[in-house]
Amino acid sequence: MTPIRIGIEDIEINGVLNDSEAAHLILDVLPLDSSFNRWGDEIYFSIPVEIEVVNGQEVVEDGDIGYWPPGHAFCIFYGQTPPSRNGEIRAASEVAVIGKIEGDTSVLKLANKRAHITIVRVLS
Repeated sequence: MTPIRIGIEDIEINGVLNDSEAAHLILDVLPLDSSFNRWGDEIYFSIPVEIEVVNGQEVVEDGDIGYWPPGHAFCIFYGQTPPSRNGEIRAASEVAVIGKIEGDTSVLKLANKRAHITIVRVLS
């Protein structure tokens, strides 16, 4: 597990990327600084990585960090999305879960959608 820090204006949240091949490819392009989109309670943005998803999943958990192949996108799930039902959190299509937010994800609901998001590797 590799620690990361995510910032959106004055919001800072910590997370970890797992030891999957997809997560390692994303670590190689950090730091990232980008505008972002929202889809329900999901933040996503394109990154310069193309990864084939193996064992992808559509239903994820609160705080999951994923990679969405059709948009070459880094995704942070913090609540329901438009196709969610019965309290689940559902991606648009299969994602590779590459990590997890540590702590309370509800602060992401306060993020200004016109702001930039930064993701950096935290060196220990």
